[in-house]
Amino acid sequence: MHLPRLPLEVFCPRWSTDQCTVVLEQERVIALSDAAHDAGVREGLRRGGAIMLAPQSQFQQRSPPLEAEALQAVALALLQFTPQLAQAEEATLLLDVGASLRLFGGLRALCRKVADSVRALGFTGTLSCAPTARGAWLLARGNAGRALTMASLERRLRALPPGLLPPARPYLDWLEGIGCMTLGQLRRLPRPGLQRRCGRALLDMLDDAHGARPELHTWLQAPASFRAKMELFDRVENAEALLFGAHRLVLQLTGWLSARQLAVGRIQLLLEHERGRTACAPTVVEVALAEPTWQDGHLVRLLKERLAKQELQAPVIGLCLEAPQVQPMAPPSASLFPEPGGSKEDWQRLLELLAARLGPENVLQAAPSADYRPEHANTWLSIQTRLRPADVRAQLPPDMGSLPRPAWLLAKPIPLLMRDHRPYYGSPLRIRSTGERIEAGWWGAMQTRDYFMAQGEDHAHYWLFKERDSGVAQPETRWYLHGLFG
Repeated sequence: MHLPRLPLEVFCPRWSTDQCTVVLEQERVIALSDAAHDAGVREGLRRGGAIMLAPQSQFQQRSPPLEAEALQAVALALLQFTPQLAQAEEATLLLDVGASLRLFGGLRALCRKVADSVRALGFTGTLSCAPTARGAWLLARGNAGRALTMASLERRLRALPPGLLPPARPYLDWLEGIGCMTLGQLRRLPRPGLQRRCGRALLDMLDDAHGARPELHTWLQAPASFRAKMELFDRVENAEALLFGAHRLVLQLTGWLSARQLAVGRIQLLLEHERGRTACAPTVVEVALAEPTWQDGHLVRLLKERLAKQELQAPVIGLCLEAPQVQPMAPPSASLFPEPGGSKEDWQRLLELLAARLGPENVLQAAPSADYRPEHANTWLSIQTRLRPADVRAQLPPDMGSLPRPAWLLAKPIPLLMRDHRPYYGSPLRIRSTGERIEAGWWGAMQTRDYFMAQGEDHAHYWLFKERDSGVAQPETRWYLHGLFG
């Protein structure tokens, strides 16, 4: 299988921090922060020498399992940019972004978004791109920039040292002895002799980098379900301080959703507490969405509102994010003339943000029911309760569509005074409509009323009703104010 010559982007993670930190393996320095480098510490230095140069440094032992876990987390997050992602040697990720350039606004915009995502995960990296995967890998390892054509790639590769190729490292002394200091000089050596002395793997890597041999990759497959965990560096007692870690997990969720072409309808953030005799169950922070989404910005805003109100029962030492409810992704289609007030998804996101900030019990939606009595014709439910418009329309009585109804219905009718045989509310009210008789509730609270639209001297319109008592021979006329028209 011959891969098409598309720009491939390489992400090569680097560990960096402002603190003076040194990573050791077999008592030798293998990685260090910028502050430790400024103090004189170099790779390969023994522990004693590093302590003499930077006694204030924090020394950490290398942990390959944690490195593999971090690389897997970065790879999962980067799946949102392309489904063709593969792991390469020396903690490197290969991304075939040829089909994604137009979607993300070009190569520069895509590189910027990839760098932002990696930075949000708490890592730094070296980005490079080239027409071949091995060429991009070499440019990233040598920090040699980007190449968009084969001519520029060959020009940049020509100046790189041969030590970047793993098969050439055992023979660096011999190569230096014959004056071979760059990949360009290495490539000009006789191929039969170079193969006999250094092996076929060295020639294969050179051919892969220059496009002379087809490259085969095993693309990363997203798992069938999502569950991401991370351990915190310290005990956290403030819920708002957990947002940074939650953002890292949400980025992985976004990449997984994009790779699986899914949208999430509900997420659960588990706050894991200390273990031991006084261990308690994890605190569950659940976020339910009215409209499924696959974008991290909206999820992070909702988690921020929920964590701001969350009270921790015990210090948190770890986070776990789960997506128990997902469904196939349905991207919105762009219309020729978009609505000026935003789309339906924007309206749902606003309601979800208000529910997360104020509580779902304080953001309500109208739920009409089949009842002629105004007090019972509408109930209020939480915004998280799903109502289908077809069901709502079916519940309304069929003859209520043309009758006037006020925009503001009072919670309790107000008794009105009578002046000159007219109802009085700030001024005498004049009846402006025919009566609407409501007789309902015979199975419970029976109501017999005649409703009218009235107008005051200030030209405001009111909704009145006259209560009738059928059990009295000469009923007394009693007027009530029940609503106001806009």
